[in-house]
Amino acid sequence: MATGTSGNRLRRLAIPTLVVALVTGTTGVAGTASAAPAGPAGTGASAGYFTAGSDRKVTLTDGADRRPGGKRAATPRAVDETGSGTYVVELAEEPLTTYAGGVAGLARTRPAAGNRLDASSTPSQAYRRHLDAQRAAVAAAAGVKVNAAYTTAFNGFSAKLTAQQATTLRADKRVRAVTASRALGTPSTPPPATTTTAATPTPATPTGVDPSTATGPAGRPVTPGPATGAGMVIGVLDTGIWPESASFAKTMPAPASWHGTCQTGVAFAAEHCNGKIVGARYFADTWLAGGGSVPEGEVLSPRDMAGHGTHTASTAAGLPISDVTIDGRRFGPVSGVAPDAQIAVYKVLWGGMGFDADIIAGIDAAVADGVQVLNFSIGSDLGDWEANTPIGVAFLNATLAGVFVAASAGNTGIVSGAISNAAPWVTTVGAAVTNLDEATVKLGDGTKLVGGSLDALPGGAARPMVFGDQAGSADLGAVYCEPGSLDPAKIKGRVVACALSDLFGSANEIKAKGGAGMVVFDPVGNYRINSISNFPVVYLPTEKQAGTLFNYLMRHPTDATVSLRTGGDGSSVPGVPSVADFSSTGPDKVATGILKPDLVAPGSDIIAAVSPAGNFGRQYDAYSGTSMASPYVAGAAAVLRATHPQWSPGTVASALRTTATDTVGTTSPLDQGSGFVNLAGAKDPGLVIAPTAADLIEFSETAEPDGKALNLPAISLREYDGTRPVTLTRTLTNVGKARETYRSSLSGLAGMKVNVSPASVTLAPGASATVTITLRRGSAPWDRFVTGSITWRGKVHSARIPVAARPWGITPRPYGDDGEEFGRMANGAFGSVQPGFTGPLAARSTGYTPMRRTSYSMPAGVYGGVFDPSATGVKKVDFTVPANTAGIVVETSTADPNTNLDLYLYKGDTLIYSSDRFWTSAEQAYKFLPEPGRYTAYVFAQFPGGPVVDFELGHAIIGRNATYADATLTLPGTVQRGSTVGFTLKPDKPLPDGDFWAYTELSTNGSVIPGNLVYTQQSSWQ
Repeated sequence: MATGTSGNRLRRLAIPTLVVALVTGTTGVAGTASAAPAGPAGTGASAGYFTAGSDRKVTLTDGADRRPGGKRAATPRAVDETGSGTYVVELAEEPLTTYAGGVAGLARTRPAAGNRLDASSTPSQAYRRHLDAQRAAVAAAAGVKVNAAYTTAFNGFSAKLTAQQATTLRADKRVRAVTASRALGTPSTPPPATTTTAATPTPATPTGVDPSTATGPAGRPVTPGPATGAGMVIGVLDTGIWPESASFAKTMPAPASWHGTCQTGVAFAAEHCNGKIVGARYFADTWLAGGGSVPEGEVLSPRDMAGHGTHTASTAAGLPISDVTIDGRRFGPVSGVAPDAQIAVYKVLWGGMGFDADIIAGIDAAVADGVQVLNFSIGSDLGDWEANTPIGVAFLNATLAGVFVAASAGNTGIVSGAISNAAPWVTTVGAAVTNLDEATVKLGDGTKLVGGSLDALPGGAARPMVFGDQAGSADLGAVYCEPGSLDPAKIKGRVVACALSDLFGSANEIKAKGGAGMVVFDPVGNYRINSISNFPVVYLPTEKQAGTLFNYLMRHPTDATVSLRTGGDGSSVPGVPSVADFSSTGPDKVATGILKPDLVAPGSDIIAAVSPAGNFGRQYDAYSGTSMASPYVAGAAAVLRATHPQWSPGTVASALRTTATDTVGTTSPLDQGSGFVNLAGAKDPGLVIAPTAADLIEFSETAEPDGKALNLPAISLREYDGTRPVTLTRTLTNVGKARETYRSSLSGLAGMKVNVSPASVTLAPGASATVTITLRRGSAPWDRFVTGSITWRGKVHSARIPVAARPWGITPRPYGDDGEEFGRMANGAFGSVQPGFTGPLAARSTGYTPMRRTSYSMPAGVYGGVFDPSATGVKKVDFTVPANTAGIVVETSTADPNTNLDLYLYKGDTLIYSSDRFWTSAEQAYKFLPEPGRYTAYVFAQFPGGPVVDFELGHAIIGRNATYADATLTLPGTVQRGSTVGFTLKPDKPLPDGDFWAYTELSTNGSVIPGNLVYTQQSSWQ
């Protein structure tokens, strides 16, 4: 698989929620092992340094795999190949949170607007008994034994069903849905660079601390009250909690509205619920039903054996700690965002994994217990794939009962559109970098590489450096500095360079055998994340840095030197705060009218409390991920709810989003949502834009919901019809204390025509006004997002909502513009388009122009090496692309079956496209509608078949308005939106042998729509 993204290469590290594996040197599926080409005949070469398809396990940094020898749990299958297994059954009647009456003798339980559910009230108890009876009747009719029952935020049950029982239940009118249970886990991030020495480090971001709300100078707590979340309970659905942590060491009375319990179990006693931890429960029914026991290393209780749940809980509501010490080093004060809020623990993950059936039970209990806020740092592999899942429905009902829900967006920034927890009633949080935490590696030739570190580094004079592969056993993994692989005599007193694998294991190997430090690089690039080790380590995350370091080591096998120092030049990130490169980005691939993420919060190198059992005995540690950003927002929501008890969850969400500020490096709402969280501004937002309960319910009951009409503080038009205007409304409500006039203004949205009517509104406190927003494509490009915002400004307040709009031209795409444009390349013999408009269709083409091929020879470089533009084994070829170019296509080929070529297309220092399939040298890179200028193709012989590499490089530059060899384009004269339309582009005269390219362009009612890059191949033997 090739990718067309600058830096977003699928062969780097796809970080799924459920399985985390690094596939080194391959663009294949993570975890798939494949053979590399054999070494050159007669050379005795091994499989190379980085064999395509080799499967390297990665240590997680969010606490799911930090125990010595620990691994993420192997999840038992919920449903087998016969269709038998654990299912979630949703019943047709409403749960307590949404029951509005209608059953004879049973009063309404749904709370009135602005109120919260009282699950212990007499009406609630009576209605629950009714639901219990109905559930028993449904189960009995199907011959089913109920595993877990839900009544509060979800009406239904989980059970082990046969395929026939599932069919029977689906046919029962008392059943709304039957869904196979699914596994989820903590959104994980790959391992970082870790280092230790003895100078004072730049501290990582303290636990979500907001100086204006949580602590005073030097971390001293301010007076408890609304500004610190006093009186609020934050429910944490996670891996449990380590109750002995100093971050929870405070006796507090339970709030009057609290109805929860302290569930005891292994290593967890009633006294562990001290009031700061106001309640604790665990949910493992599905685990126990599927495997008979919880995973190895876990305990059947609310106790956290991993660290993730303790970290998220203390980020949201941990007590102020004046000075955190990790491995003997001081990292300064930390505090939760809402340090006086109380924590309710719902352990739903075991070994970092869990089932939705158990998670729903946790949500159900949390709402009944009386939490005001829920944090959900749990996600799905590559994001949500469908709307209105059982967990989503449970969160909707929790929201309607007055519970604010914050959830992590996911850590799959490598590809766009991989958003988890994208329901419109959930505040979906991406991660931001708020501290540089840089370190500089200076090589012996003077080259400086800026990476990351959370540890003090030696600095000073250069030290000898050796590559792990040259200092140990290749068979034992010396290239990765695997435990037991290195020779002490070869590394003593030296800095060792290691390819990324088990970061902590590698650091311990070098430390134990007398090495002086470690520089970690990733041959295919990775995310920028840091950890804390008890040894000097610097992490170089980019593929470019890996190539520079690797090829320096190849040139200096015996005399390489390096110096390591804390700090850098700021080049590792655009600035702070900036969107973390691992943070999942939009669009939401499920609903075209929902813009996600909602906002970003601190999520990189966050120091907070952890479980010593899962973190080398540490009480505190640094984690990175959207898992860390979500509890920051949960804590902020607790502060807002304490400050404004009458605010609904939608009002809280709006206040957080409309006051967020832009990040550095991007203002795109696909990346940052509304922006970086601004709690101080959110306390007094002026205007809010919140959806009604009825609209959210309607969305939840729609099979394929859109969402753009919801009264949300954002506008998403992912696939709008660019031939027609889009008209929406938004209702603005003044939650301020004074009458104020707000005037609308636009920013960005290049080429679009946007009108807001009325242009200004004057609102008294508590008053609302509805504005009509009309958006037209204007001259904005087809099949490309344009982004911007609409802001309403008053004398005191302002409220901004982001807008992202992409007119659907020739194909719908559930991802951003930074990846492969599937559907853009077409075969002239049988092409197709899927128009996003209805009406007449006209088309033209340029005709075909030949691909020009040139033969090259170059000396071979390192067998199985790492790409570096200046290294041996790389050929550089420049192309000039003029203005009005429709596309550039570049291809490689070689007649040598033992050679494997990779292809990289750059514009200046920016990677445009990489094609690096390990099973072929027939690589292809392209750019549709490229900017004019100088482009460079680099051909890299990763596996040379001999000392000289012979190959061909072909290129075609197709002009948008050019006229080439005549060809006839055949298309229908009218089209319907969403229909698939076939076309052919056939040469009018025979073409000579070779490959040819053309450009097609469509138009409807005078509007021009870029079409395809079309190819045909001619050969004399056809």
